[in-house]
Amino acid sequence: MDKLIVSPSPHLHTKTSTKSLMRDVVIALLPAVVVSVLFYGWSELLVLGVSVASCVLLEYLITRFLLKGKCTIGDWSAVITGVLLALNLPATTPWWVVFIGAVVAIGVAKMTFGGLGQNLFNPAIAGRVFLLISFPTYMTDWTKPAGFIGNALADGYTGATLLGIAKEGGVKALEGMDYLQTLFYNIGGSAGELSAIALLIGFVYLLARRVIRPYITLSIWATVAIFSGIFWLINPEVYTDPVFNLLTGGLMLGSIFMATDYVTSPMSNWGGVIFGVGIGLITMLIRYFGAYPEGVSFAILIMNSVVPLINKVCHTKKYGR
Repeated sequence: MDKLIVSPSPHLHTKTSTKSLMRDVVIALLPAVVVSVLFYGWSELLVLGVSVASCVLLEYLITRFLLKGKCTIGDWSAVITGVLLALNLPATTPWWVVFIGAVVAIGVAKMTFGGLGQNLFNPAIAGRVFLLISFPTYMTDWTKPAGFIGNALADGYTGATLLGIAKEGGVKALEGMDYLQTLFYNIGGSAGELSAIALLIGFVYLLARRVIRPYITLSIWATVAIFSGIFWLINPEVYTDPVFNLLTGGLMLGSIFMATDYVTSPMSNWGGVIFGVGIGLITMLIRYFGAYPEGVSFAILIMNSVVPLINKVCHTKKYGR
């Protein structure tokens, strides 16, 4: 009995692991991946392949030869970063631009801070924002879909994003557009923005598997709806309505899959609500009053930097209390 070593409490046993959680996120992303490939075809497959392969390879090389530590590519986190980065890019993005995005996402935003669990910013968002600032021409090339079903649904479409149309031509430029269409397919924008339904299916799966909590996502949606609803009621000829702001752009993709990242989001439920409200407010301020038509990525990065402060204010309940 003298040799018996008892570790400090609590003593919890669970089948849940980092690998299983990450694998569930990959499964939840599959509907959006399938839709993007159906619309954009081989070009989207190339972007996905380069992004995932680059992220996995870079993480392996950094852990193996720079950090000289245990290989971490088996936890699937690099795969998720690669998929999310690809879904945040236009399908026409050149392979070398995708690779640079992967270098920033894995090499700078993730591994520089020590790897999974220690990064301050969401890697995929960091890579996407860097590319948007550095290569705006490639990142705003909204070419019409030329995939397996994209041609049939893109007839008569200009190729610009709905947010871009609203920013340049105002609300009047959106007259005659079917908002119900944006729920199923929204041609124009990054590949992951195509179908709100596909993203919502992934959201339901993550909730059912208890991979994420709904507080962050729902608080983002509520903030965007309330903020845009107030301005829309004041002047509907200038400001877009809540349905438009919820279904267009990267709001669904960002609020479901990137704002809810365990590492870069608050630990407590109330902290998650504050985090989500902040993302929603910043997003709408950029959309309505900023130079960019979209603001989700910038909003998430800004709120990522505030997470340590939120965690100090909103403490998590101690185990057993």
